[in-house]
Amino acid sequence: MGYPKTAPMRYLSLVTGAWLVVFLLTRSVLLLTHLDEVGGNLLPVLGVGLLYDLGFLAYAALPLGLYLLLCPPALWRRRGHRWFLQALLTISLFAMLFTAVAEWLFWDEFGVRFNFIAVDYLVYSDEVLNNLLESYPIGKLLSLLAMLAVVLSLVLRKPFNAAVNAPMPPIRRRLLHALGLLVVAGLSLQLISQDSPRSQGGNAYKNELASNGPYQFFAAFRNNELDYPQFYKSLPSEVVAKQLRAELSEPNARFIGTDPLDIRRAITHPGTLRTPNIVLVTIESFSAKYMGSNGDGRNLTPNLDVLRKQSLYFNNFYATGTRTDRGLEAITLAIPPTPGRSIVKRIGRESGFASLGQQLSAVGYDSVFVYGGRGYFDNMNAFFSGNGYRVVDQSSVDEAQISFKNAWGMADEDLYNQTLKLADADYAKQQPFLLQLMTTSNHRPYTYPEGRIDIKSGNGRDGAVKYTDYAIGQFLEAARQKPWFDNTIFVFVADHTAGSAGKEDLPISNYQIPLFIYAPKLIEARETAQLASQIDLAPTLLGLLNLNYESTFFGRNLLQDNPLPPRVVVGNYQHLGLFDGKDLAILSPRQGLRRHDQALGESQESRVTSDDPLIQRAITYYQAASYGFKQQLLSWRAPKDVAPQLGER
Repeated sequence: MGYPKTAPMRYLSLVTGAWLVVFLLTRSVLLLTHLDEVGGNLLPVLGVGLLYDLGFLAYAALPLGLYLLLCPPALWRRRGHRWFLQALLTISLFAMLFTAVAEWLFWDEFGVRFNFIAVDYLVYSDEVLNNLLESYPIGKLLSLLAMLAVVLSLVLRKPFNAAVNAPMPPIRRRLLHALGLLVVAGLSLQLISQDSPRSQGGNAYKNELASNGPYQFFAAFRNNELDYPQFYKSLPSEVVAKQLRAELSEPNARFIGTDPLDIRRAITHPGTLRTPNIVLVTIESFSAKYMGSNGDGRNLTPNLDVLRKQSLYFNNFYATGTRTDRGLEAITLAIPPTPGRSIVKRIGRESGFASLGQQLSAVGYDSVFVYGGRGYFDNMNAFFSGNGYRVVDQSSVDEAQISFKNAWGMADEDLYNQTLKLADADYAKQQPFLLQLMTTSNHRPYTYPEGRIDIKSGNGRDGAVKYTDYAIGQFLEAARQKPWFDNTIFVFVADHTAGSAGKEDLPISNYQIPLFIYAPKLIEARETAQLASQIDLAPTLLGLLNLNYESTFFGRNLLQDNPLPPRVVVGNYQHLGLFDGKDLAILSPRQGLRRHDQALGESQESRVTSDDPLIQRAITYYQAASYGFKQQLLSWRAPKDVAPQLGER
């Protein structure tokens, strides 16, 4: 391609042209990794992708372009400035290569371009940096990229010399060029958004490839919370209120809110209040497909396969999201995944909710969040301490009591040892406890203590899954020796699956996780295919206690006979779904509405209107959840008199 004749524009074209080549190569490599899933007709992918590439460069090149165009000719001609421009080109080439490699690693783990997850990884840089250092040969990789940048800089020596030796235009022409850059950046801002034109439904891989990783990163950083009424389809309040009652009117529930969209209900149970202990273990990244009892032949979960036969096991259970904070939000608050960031990370608005911990603390429980890592990650400390829990994390544990730790925290066995100590202490005080755990071992870099299992540490997720299972087996064996065991309900559930990417925006089969409720002296072992979600766990546990309480939960008691229509809610920051066991409704920004019929099979996508019954159900959940959060209708109200509820242990 020919370069403009003036020096500043030639140099700018050299840099941006190199970026465009790297973007094209990155897209091509990512495309080759999923060629079968993407299918034919790649022109829209490449065409829309080029549009996003240019859109990103319109922003990214603006500061450099303005500097080059406003640079005085006398400074431009100095030898030192020439060296500066050469160094700038080399650094830019290094940044391009680094971005391409980072995109590849991110795509390899998540199956998408940069998004909210990448933003979170930048915010929590200590954990992420340590994770990268433990997972990849970062030093060698950076050195290789630096050498490649220098080589490419030398290869581009001829066009570089031609650019810097070109004549400088008069100031008026340079000012016109600068104005042109500003206009292009402004047009890009108006015409290109995070979801349009790339996201039009259909094949999710095509939508991701027809994008630009750096563009999506900065868009996610800017749009970390989406206002539901602005971006999504809404229905009249009276329509939503009527549908809410159809979704949440359990036999023992009475709506008590004055706002039509207030879901606060008085929940009453006829039986006597029970106060068993609860140990709720949230397992990092644990897909149901890993279990041998679900057909996996690698023998990774021998302990959980046995536990399945001894538990109340839900084999049709789904996570609400793709990240730990979403799982914790759903399990603790029983709320659908509102668009944008999870409530856990909405700093300044993450506390004061009627959580599972608040409900149990009100009747005398010691509610504790026990985390294997450092609780400032994902804002966990602020969220749990502001919603009825006390927090015990890695920083609370003496180093001498930690046998192994990696970038994300202490090994699961150390977390379980701390849990046993907390349970012993509460039992000694004759205080019932809720110990809500979050594990870390089943996460890249997949490292754990040596000698525990027959897979060497750091060799991939298979070993991490098997170690996770091993640690659970050891924990339960130790717990069975405790005097509090017979009066304790153990819950094992995943925060999310190991991977949720697929050809669709919300591939529902990739959200399936296991749920075990194990209490051999309290709950009969059986298996159920009831369609259920993480938001149903808290009301189910409170139902097991026969607790009377005011509920702001969108979930249901799974152990209570009721005629409510089946559903699970799932989301991924932008797309919001409701699955009824057969078909899936998806709400998207710009008021997009779609159905996927036979979502677990052929998954036929179609455009629909808000009159579609399944779409109406989906809108009801998400419109009400977003409204309830914004209007503070989900807040905690302490019972006026809790003393009569306290019973004998």
